[in-house]
Amino acid sequence: MAQAALGRLFDISVGWSPVDAQTAQTGKRVSLRNAGGCTIVVIKAAGTAGDDHSYDLQQHTASSGGTTADLDIITSYHLKDEVTLDGDETWARLAQAVASEITEAGAAGTSAEHEQILVIEIEATQLADGYDYISLNSGGEGSNAQLSTCIYLLRDLMAQRAPVNLAAPLS
Repeated sequence: MAQAALGRLFDISVGWSPVDAQTAQTGKRVSLRNAGGCTIVVIKAAGTAGDDHSYDLQQHTASSGGTTADLDIITSYHLKDEVTLDGDETWARLAQAVASEITEAGAAGTSAEHEQILVIEIEATQLADGYDYISLNSGGEGSNAQLSTCIYLLRDLMAQRAPVNLAAPLS
C-alpha cells in the first residue's frame, strides 16, 4: 500500500478554530522550516452586509515572542464566493498591489453576505532572513455573528513520514 498524502505531501495545522469573527483573531503560528511552503485556507460563513472580512499575513522569528513583521508578499489570492457554497462554484484569482493585507475578499460591498473559501499561497523562500514562522490574523468584523476558520496546509515537506511521526507544525 502506498503512503497516504498526509505526511508525504502535506501536514495540517490550525490558524484559528471555528469562531465568531466579530472578535479579531490572532492566528496561531506555524513553522516553515520543514516545508517548502504553506497554503492557507480560510472558510467563512455568510453574514451581515458591511461586516466584510480582512486578513493580515505575518512572519515571526520565534514560535512565541520574538520579532513579528508584516509579510508583504500577497499579490493575488484565490476565492470561491457564493451566497451558498454548494459545489458548483469555480475559483476566481484576485490580484492586488503587494501587501500583507487583504482588506476585503471578493466583491466590494457584498463579500460579507457570501460564504467563501479563500486561499493564500506562501513559499518558505518568501520569508525574510531569520524568520521561520508565519501566521494569518483576521480583523474584528462588525457587530453581527459570522463564523470563520483558518487552516494551514504545510506542503512540500522536507522529510516525508507516516502522519504519526511528523514533527509538530510549530517545531
